[in-house]
Amino acid sequence: MRIVGNNPQLSRQTQGTASGAITGGKPVLVNTDGTVSEISETAESLGSATVFESGVVGEGGTGTVATFDSSNNRVIVAYSDQGNSSYGTVCVGTVSGTTITFGTPTVIESAYLLNFGITFDSNLNKVVIVYTHQPTSETGKAIVGTIDSSDNSISFGTAATFDSTANNSNNKVVFDSNSNKVGIFYRDFGNNQYGTAKVGTVSGTDITFGSATVFESGDTQYINCTFDSSNNKIVVAYQDNGNSNYGTAVVGTISGTSISFGTPVVFESATTREVNITFDSSNNKVVIAYQDNGNSGDGTAIVGTVSGTGISFGSATVFETGDTSRTTAVIGIAFDSNLNKVIVSYYDDADSDHGKYVIGTVSGTSISFATAATFNAATTKYTSPTFDSNENKTVIFYRDSGDSSKGKGIVLAPAGTPEDLTIGQQYFVQTDGSLGTSADSPSVIAGTAIGASDIIVKG
Repeated sequence: MRIVGNNPQLSRQTQGTASGAITGGKPVLVNTDGTVSEISETAESLGSATVFESGVVGEGGTGTVATFDSSNNRVIVAYSDQGNSSYGTVCVGTVSGTTITFGTPTVIESAYLLNFGITFDSNLNKVVIVYTHQPTSETGKAIVGTIDSSDNSISFGTAATFDSTANNSNNKVVFDSNSNKVGIFYRDFGNNQYGTAKVGTVSGTDITFGSATVFESGDTQYINCTFDSSNNKIVVAYQDNGNSNYGTAVVGTISGTSISFGTPVVFESATTREVNITFDSSNNKVVIAYQDNGNSGDGTAIVGTVSGTGISFGSATVFETGDTSRTTAVIGIAFDSNLNKVIVSYYDDADSDHGKYVIGTVSGTSISFATAATFNAATTKYTSPTFDSNENKTVIFYRDSGDSSKGKGIVLAPAGTPEDLTIGQQYFVQTDGSLGTSADSPSVIAGTAIGASDIIVKG
């Protein structure tokens, strides 16, 4: 493989004649006439909303949660279907460009389920969902799902109980690709509502659990988690009710079927709600988005750096002034690894509860945001974005209260230039001008990457 450069004396380089201006460090294409051109920045585009559930989605404190199956290249959303006795339900979708199509919704269990968490086990190519099982005094359960890409369906194994005490809530789950385990986090009403964790091991369509470990010795709410693949750590962010409702984070390490934690660190010394978190794999930082009730309920984000079993934070940045969410809605967050951007979704209380998104860029220990945009000009709840790394698009799932509270998904393609191409991967030009790893219609091959950010060779 060879890399385009401008110094003929250096090895592993070859000269190329530029066609148009080329910015240093930006990826380029080799044209049919032998010249090279910079891949231009694509315009931001938003597809049309597509219904995945025609009944009422979400009820009480539960909403939509989503993940991406990188084996089958499918997005998955889990939710409580109030239009069907609040049964826990899953729908599988396929993204193509800025459109999304869904399979038939599948019931997890014919029972009232709520408080969902979801992740994808990329080791065994399984989806793991955690939830509260209302018929058994609201105990905590987990179940393993297998995607069938031929018809966008999902099948499940047998549910297993990870929390047998009543009033289980705040369930979240994340896959640790270093240990090939899942970390499950929840509010343990059987132990003073402490923040508690268990390690789950998936085998086939079954899941088993290690012993419970407390990560916060106080009443804990708004729990969310992410995996830092640079440090092989799980970072848990939450509201610490035992410490003036401050926003707090802690670093966890899985070993075998156990998890241990460092010392919790406050990231916001004020009442902090609607906490969510993602990992920026370009900058090796975690980004936490939350509602800062110490600052008029402003939507706020902060960047965290993991070191060993500790975490430190930069300064907080406001992405939306005004009350950006309430107790029944969730600020969603995802990382676009194609453009190295953070996507935050929410509903804007100051603008008739319309669904909005904002795009953030991490630099060092800070984050800056572009101007917010609307994805649903109606009352919106339960926003949950997930990134499709096959199509390099983000899908935002939500409840459209302006349309009979149906569950909908919409595809977002942010503006930008890809900064991290996969070496050896063939790329196709999409109809919206962006690059993707699958052919659009018509099929136009861009070329094959031979450098992470240096060149794509035509054909």
